[in-house]
Amino acid sequence: MLAEWERQSAVQLTWPHEDTDWRDMLPEITAVFEQMAHEISQHERLIKVDFIPTNDTWARDHGFITVEEDRQLMLLDFKFNGWGEKFPAELDNQINRQLYERGIVTGIYEPHLDFVLEGGSIESDGKGTVFTTSCCLMAPHRNQPLTQEEIEDKLKEWLGAERIVWINHGSLIGDDTDGHIDTLVRICPNDTLLYIGADDEHPDLRLMEQELQALRTLEGRPYRLLRLPMPHPIYDGEDRLPATYANYLVVNGAVLYPTYGQPDLDNEARNIIQQAFPDREMVGIDCRPVIRQHGSLHCCTMQYY
Repeated sequence: MLAEWERQSAVQLTWPHEDTDWRDMLPEITAVFEQMAHEISQHERLIKVDFIPTNDTWARDHGFITVEEDRQLMLLDFKFNGWGEKFPAELDNQINRQLYERGIVTGIYEPHLDFVLEGGSIESDGKGTVFTTSCCLMAPHRNQPLTQEEIEDKLKEWLGAERIVWINHGSLIGDDTDGHIDTLVRICPNDTLLYIGADDEHPDLRLMEQELQALRTLEGRPYRLLRLPMPHPIYDGEDRLPATYANYLVVNGAVLYPTYGQPDLDNEARNIIQQAFPDREMVGIDCRPVIRQHGSLHCCTMQYY
């Protein structure tokens, strides 16, 4: 499985429309998608999925996962079931096949539609290590009755991984995904990990931090750890929303990162992400509208190579 920071050919956005959960705030979310589309297209090709029926807009989780095998790109099409059958997904499960049949994406099509795997639940360093979380991949209504060992064997085979790192702690209040890794820990170049920091309100994140501190690379070295701040709480009525600075997108020559109308923390997060990607332009996008449907910037996108 390729690392996100490797050279990309395109990024997919699955466009919001009135039959999605965005119907009550469609102009507001469309403006955010237009900004994402503009910034992505400054660096590479944009795939705008608005020509086929879709349930929703979370391209990270219904999009192809790309791996490289013998110098060929493989487009892995896994089952998306609305994060454990929480939401309808039958239309989103048809997007990949239609993109492939129309020649919009290229590679060798490889279906795995009997196995649930969301792109936001895995992170790769491009050299043999894949991160995931046990609370997501072992959550109900995904791949039971498979054991963790059986799931790990499948991931190693399909993603070309030498090892799977299971993070056993960490979650965001308001998260619908059962703890996607891309909301918590991100792999960066040069054995660097960006992760969301802990405070007294989130003791489980402190345990996650301890896991990362004890972790070693395949070569036996500790990771370089960069700790991102936690945004101040944002609410929709009484519901706390899962805002996280870890949910950024790497594109060719730039990093698009989420902001939440909190200038001090937004700037702090920007500067920390810049440390992991010193040669890339940093582009902030206000994701307060996006988190009202419990995702953020990375969740809306999927890159191709």
